[in-house]
Amino acid sequence: MGKKFNEFKRYALVTGAASGMGRIYSKELALRGYNLVMVDINPAGLAETETFVKDAVAACAKIPAECKEDMKLMSVVQDLSTMDAADKVYEATEAAGCEVEVLVNNAGVMYCQGIAETSERMLKLIMMVHMNTPLMLCRKYVGAMKERGCGYILNISSLAAWMSWPGIGMYGNTKRFVRNYSRELRIECQRTGVSVTNAYFGAVDTPLIGIKPSLKKLARVLTVMISPEKAVRRALGATFSRRRGTMPGLLNKIFFPIIVILPDFLLGWIYRMAKNHLMNV
Repeated sequence: MGKKFNEFKRYALVTGAASGMGRIYSKELALRGYNLVMVDINPAGLAETETFVKDAVAACAKIPAECKEDMKLMSVVQDLSTMDAADKVYEATEAAGCEVEVLVNNAGVMYCQGIAETSERMLKLIMMVHMNTPLMLCRKYVGAMKERGCGYILNISSLAAWMSWPGIGMYGNTKRFVRNYSRELRIECQRTGVSVTNAYFGAVDTPLIGIKPSLKKLARVLTVMISPEKAVRRALGATFSRRRGTMPGLLNKIFFPIIVILPDFLLGWIYRMAKNHLMNV
């Protein structure tokens, strides 16, 4: 179970918990002995996650029966793209008396489109969800973590943080911001008992990646794409080891030095070919 089971004494907060990797983070953190604050815009999905987590904990023989009864699950329905999202989440946890020891900024938005073709609403949304709200949540919770002398922050950046890849330029730019402020925060938190970890995923097999099943299967075989369960385990392993980052996927590591030096003319050609392909599908 990794980190020693702590009998549900403190809380882990997971954003984007209603589905995908957020649901898996929630389960894995509960199995490590954390009460949960699960945040998402989707109330029905949060209810499903609660059931998923309860079933996983009930089936875990390593958790004492009396502890299972003490586990607390709190769902916060919140649109993370609003300016006051972090305030609302923080107010909810403070009102409930939650001591947040683990913060997982997992919520994300993914699309493939040129900047000029993307709606203003979508541009604002991705910046708020990837940049503003995670940063403000760190700001809200780090102070109390420092006072207690223990805290773990997991921010989800991306392999795209190092490249201006055609069609996902805004995604990469927002993830670059995550990478950079996480480093600054990690340095500022040295010797306080608070650690900041970045996960630099390439492709993870979730609904955010909309490609054919056959291509997904090939990508999994080549380790370009990994399962969400493996991604979560690697990210939490790095978090509780207080490492500064993790980049799962062998080929991601192999091709990383090449990706970051691709010239603009080649990236432009790739973008035009991909755009023409999508238009002809």
